[in-house]
Amino acid sequence: MLFETHTHLNAKEFDEDREETIARARENGVSTIVNIGFNAETIPTCIELAEKHDFIYAVVGWHPQDAKDMTDEHLEWIEELSRHPKVVGLGEMGLDYYWDTSPKDVQADVFRKQIRLARKVDMPIIIHNRDAHQDVISILREEKAADVGGIMHCFSGSWETAKLALDMNFYISFGGPLTFKNAKQPKEVAAKVPLDRLLIETDSPYLTPHPFRGKRNESGYVRYVCEEMANIRGLSYEEMAEITSENARRLFRLNESQK
Repeated sequence: MLFETHTHLNAKEFDEDREETIARARENGVSTIVNIGFNAETIPTCIELAEKHDFIYAVVGWHPQDAKDMTDEHLEWIEELSRHPKVVGLGEMGLDYYWDTSPKDVQADVFRKQIRLARKVDMPIIIHNRDAHQDVISILREEKAADVGGIMHCFSGSWETAKLALDMNFYISFGGPLTFKNAKQPKEVAAKVPLDRLLIETDSPYLTPHPFRGKRNESGYVRYVCEEMANIRGLSYEEMAEITSENARRLFRLNESQK
């Protein structure tokens, strides 16, 4: 059974068929889903979905693109939600220098505050990193993020960056881009990450894997990421599904009865 570690089922792209999408994921072998709420609009619906479905868990935090909108009250809200029984991590947080919709210094400040909160409440963090590898690693190191660890979500960096993240207690997660024929670097990195630190995700509705590239992504498509990862590592699909699921359960502290 598959563990989908990162999706946005609360996105507007699923407003017309959210429950059908969730049902398709189950039909495709997805046993557990971690859904991400990343701003004032998406966090409440993220919690609602986790409360509605026993196999869906929530991660809550503040996305770097929305960093300029985060207040101290929002941070207190996230801390309060961290005590919710279905919340298993904080994020996604980090830096995004591609869209650059919030000033870099504001992004960094919001990122640091969330890492400090995660250390306070002892929860893993989910890292968004776009075109900001060096600064992300520096902030993680300076804020002692290794104390809680977490996930380098939809990893797109080099093996050198991956090694630095691994040394700080992070797991490396791959999504749809791993299945692209021209994805040389992600495939090379995926071949080197220790098996006990690998995770799979979709980041749906974004980053749709082959053969559905260009269409809306959904959680059931995580099976294609698992297939590609299995091929890269020379393992069976079933073996890779079990390895990545066990890794996710360990990271999110879900016991066997909560699969």
